[in-house]
Amino acid sequence: MDQLQEVTVSAPELRYVAPTLRDRLGRIWAPVFINGKGPFRLVLDTGASHSAITAAVAAELGLMPASATGVLLRGVTGSLTVPVFRADSLRVGDLQLDDPLLPIVPDALGGAQGVLGVEGLGDKRIFIDFGNDVITIKHSHEWRAAPGFVTIPVHVDAKGLLRTQVYIGRVRAVAIIDTGGQVSVGNLALRRALLTHPGDAGLHDVTITGATDDSQPGQTHVLPPIELGPALIQGSDITFCDLHIFESWGLTQTPALLIGMDTLGLMDVLIIDYRRQELQVRLRGRQ
Repeated sequence: MDQLQEVTVSAPELRYVAPTLRDRLGRIWAPVFINGKGPFRLVLDTGASHSAITAAVAAELGLMPASATGVLLRGVTGSLTVPVFRADSLRVGDLQLDDPLLPIVPDALGGAQGVLGVEGLGDKRIFIDFGNDVITIKHSHEWRAAPGFVTIPVHVDAKGLLRTQVYIGRVRAVAIIDTGGQVSVGNLALRRALLTHPGDAGLHDVTITGATDDSQPGQTHVLPPIELGPALIQGSDITFCDLHIFESWGLTQTPALLIGMDTLGLMDVLIIDYRRQELQVRLRGRQ
């Protein structure tokens, strides 16, 4: 098998959520063709190192296992070894992957048929119109932001994660832009920095379930305004949880959070330009 030994898939979900205009968890489903068949509904997951599919999709396509040993699937709440299959092609928009290796993700994705990870996106521009539930993936021509948009620099790290710096109230934190996650999740270092009194009213218990179907307890709290570059995002909640993935990413000691779709979905339009390493955002009410 190729050098695929470990795969990270973010996509945490809470069990009490209600239906939305996108999927029932508020995430964007990309229409993906595999071996020319489909489209299959794959969650666009900028926190996932690799694309993955459910066992039902592999069976429908008649794919064969690429290895007898499988691959380590690392989710936000835990890890497990899963089978991996090889397809001939994966295509959505201008993204074309030949001979992709596709691990099997447990069916814990709110009805989606897999995840679309970051491989192959290094020279792409993703356009997401939340109001009209539209997503396009095209080659980046390094266009600057259009009038009415604000620009937010990001750093694409070695794992393909979109990292940036944010201020939450007066607290500075590392933020990972995570389109695969329904909720914004902060680590315990961020919780300590934000909450003077851990027992403050307004906290309530929830359970987060990741792509590996493991669960971890967390607590939600109303989030102060997020300063994301020149953009100010208000009206979002945060779930505090000592997620397994924070340890994997070395983000346990410094305040950090995954910015999920509950926060990103408050925007009108989100453009992720991997080549320019920036977000171009149009906020609600701006034209």
